[in-house]
Amino acid sequence: MKLLALKLCNFRPFYGEHSLTLAKSDERNITVIHGNNGSGKTALLNAFTWALYEKFTAALASPEQLVNRRAIAEAKVDKPVPCWVEVSFEHDGKQYRVKRECRAYRKKDGSVEQAKSELMMQFVGDDGRWTFLPSSQMPEDVITRILPKSLHQYFFFDGERIENITRTDNRSEIAEATKKLLGVEVLDRAIKHLTTARKTLEEELEGIGDAETQSLLAQKRKLEQEAEQLQDRQLEIDQELEHQSTRRQQLRQKQLELTEVEGLQMQLNTLEEQEREIREKIQQSKKTLKRAISNRGYIVFLPKIATEFRSLIREREERGELPADIKQKFVQDLLDRQKCICGTELHEGSTACTSVKSWLERSGLSEVESATYRIEARVNELESQIDDFWQEVDREQASINHNKGTLERIQDDLEDIRDQLRHSPREDIRELQNRLDEVDRAIDRLTTEKGANQEKIANLELQAGRLGKQLKESRSNEKRQKLAVKRIEAAQEAIDRLKQVKENRDEVFRKQLEQQIEELYGQISFKAYLPRLSDRYELSLVEVAGKQDVLVGASTGENQILSLSFIGSVIERVRQWSKAGLVMGPDSSTFPVVMDSPFGNLDEIYRRQVARLVPLLANQLVVMASQTQWRGEVEQEMQPRIGREYVLTFNSPKPDCEEALIKWYGQVYPLVRQSPNEFEYTEILEVSHEH
Repeated sequence: MKLLALKLCNFRPFYGEHSLTLAKSDERNITVIHGNNGSGKTALLNAFTWALYEKFTAALASPEQLVNRRAIAEAKVDKPVPCWVEVSFEHDGKQYRVKRECRAYRKKDGSVEQAKSELMMQFVGDDGRWTFLPSSQMPEDVITRILPKSLHQYFFFDGERIENITRTDNRSEIAEATKKLLGVEVLDRAIKHLTTARKTLEEELEGIGDAETQSLLAQKRKLEQEAEQLQDRQLEIDQELEHQSTRRQQLRQKQLELTEVEGLQMQLNTLEEQEREIREKIQQSKKTLKRAISNRGYIVFLPKIATEFRSLIREREERGELPADIKQKFVQDLLDRQKCICGTELHEGSTACTSVKSWLERSGLSEVESATYRIEARVNELESQIDDFWQEVDREQASINHNKGTLERIQDDLEDIRDQLRHSPREDIRELQNRLDEVDRAIDRLTTEKGANQEKIANLELQAGRLGKQLKESRSNEKRQKLAVKRIEAAQEAIDRLKQVKENRDEVFRKQLEQQIEELYGQISFKAYLPRLSDRYELSLVEVAGKQDVLVGASTGENQILSLSFIGSVIERVRQWSKAGLVMGPDSSTFPVVMDSPFGNLDEIYRRQVARLVPLLANQLVVMASQTQWRGEVEQEMQPRIGREYVLTFNSPKPDCEEALIKWYGQVYPLVRQSPNEFEYTEILEVSHEH
């Protein structure tokens, strides 16, 4: 996806129609939008996400109020006030235009009714004309195939809150969405079609099969239907979790806006971050413990067996069977030459020949000797590790117990703060906390149900697989039945292989992605931390102590760098896979990045490094920044790649409004100026690069 233009009408602070053409060339791929705090930078970011996904960032206050207030005030009663955003983009050689629109109505009593939004999509056909999407296709589906909804926060984000990417509750969705970028859905469709074909073959077999076959098929079908119902429920849970997570972000943002509880809110944020870090440490310790027991747990049972083994060796040594002093090849060479080393002829059947042959059996002990002493050395080595093993187990278990105690104290402190909010003298504060409690309970309930369903699905699939094996092994003399069983077996084998291909591709991509994140993070950060990406796409930072990864409590700035490294790495890895022809389906190697207020919490060194790297990783970059955020090193690094620039001019109705100006390329542009009426609104002015 490459963004071409953004048009908007009466959206948030933007009164009337406005448009921005975005830089898209390879050499100058940056569009910069300058504006003071409160002038509409966050609204512009949300114009993209609302139009494409009907989603809002956590920083957008009152997302339900989309229509410009001045436009509503000037409208006649019960007459529609249009509010829309149109995003033009190109993808895989085709141009698209997406427009989302809603209407507001001013009522006689002064209230405002806002209608549900509508989404329309057009594309340029082969004849070069703009054509509406066929009714058989949904615009949302087309957009999601190009850039998945669950990944949109990686490409359209608030820079001051970007560290939240490392804390997302929707990691499974992120993993699936990342796979979609690789075109893995092609494999999903193939698996789905083969599954349907296999079911059809099973229905045919049921019609011609014997009683045993029909019984096995009926049992298998029942199990598969139960699993499918649970899979459908899992999709419903994912959607509900996404909805609840969005609600939680919005409610927390409203809490942040209440100055009366600012201190409590800061404590709450700090404690929640500590809770997250402690939970990750507990999880890491459990993984380390599980790995140690899985890989080395057997050695604790060695001492008794090792003692018996050494006794056997000593007995052989006492009988002279070990060590072996003659090698088998030496004896065989004498027999082949028919002459002993003493000069005696070794004719077949002679006493001398029989005597030498007897040494063959004993000389074979040389291999036994070699293997025996190798095993003994290995046993000694493993026994020496027993103390280390128990020390590691004790260490990790102690860490788990310690962190569980810390977690309990943090949870008690969190509950105390929430209880204060629940019993606040202010009704709005109490109401907000009660709604947050309700959302948290819903998330806990849904997460628990999802985990239980996953176990049930795995168990049902295991039982169905066993029945499938019984079908394969069942005896049948009927030729048609045998053929049907073979066809079902072939379809299932194809399904299993495609699933394995899918898993292998995902694992290879995830490992390459982790390496890319590590490389990018290392280029930006001066600390010796290493990023880790789990198979559930969980991001974390670790320090390597000896041979172990130790989870570190990263700062906000470090988490911001980690999140930026992840975004850049996803773009770079998909781009490389696309160039190598490994991406299935349309080209997915071009991505935009739209950032609001970047670099805010980073120091000078980090700001310069990020400003240098991000334009090289993203195919297209839209940066919204205040003068403070754009200062110095950021401007120096990005200036050579700027293709378009705009200024957001805020019109303030305050009579004592202090006007602010900005000077670019010899021309002066207003950042803040006196409004000609009683309304506040924002205008968009393009910066001329002509000197």
